[in-house]
Amino acid sequence: MLREGPPLPALTRRLAEAPAEFLAEPRIGERGDVHVEAVVRDLFVLLGHTPGAEPLVMLPTGAAQERNRQAIALLAAWLFADEWFRGAATTEDALQTFFTEVPADLARQVTVKKLLADPDRREELARLALARLGYRPAGETPAQAEDRLTSLSGTERKRVLEAARAAELRARKIREELARKAAEESADKWTRE
Repeated sequence: MLREGPPLPALTRRLAEAPAEFLAEPRIGERGDVHVEAVVRDLFVLLGHTPGAEPLVMLPTGAAQERNRQAIALLAAWLFADEWFRGAATTEDALQTFFTEVPADLARQVTVKKLLADPDRREELARLALARLGYRPAGETPAQAEDRLTSLSGTERKRVLEAARAAELRARKIREELARKAAEESADKWTRE
């Protein structure tokens, strides 16, 4: 996040004002209106890349979470179609990684409807989009941008909570082992006397 990007309010406003075409139901099987893979491929072309034959969006499974993941990918495509991203130096690999990982991570935590309704979730998506391409919001230092993304990111919060739980479990095991050794030493002392 060393390079300065656009002002964050412009991106969050763009997400909040997404047109109905980008909020339509993703087509999975015979159900839905929008072929998300085609929209993402068009986005790559718009940003100056020639996508290969491999899928840019994971293949559909038909599950509700998959539908949500594709809806988030569609919304992200709307965000990346912003004029600022069209003029920015984006790499095809960074975009591919974004569309492979970020919508799936977000879909496990939030529905696309909540993402649109919640300003913090819109900010999280905008910050993730910038960060994955190596940018930070205008007017922020790299440290500020990283700190704010960490505080907003549900994935990061989950990772920190899991690490805290693991540390507490290790500490509990150590306390139990120390108590067991102390009890054994006490029993040995009683037998010697």
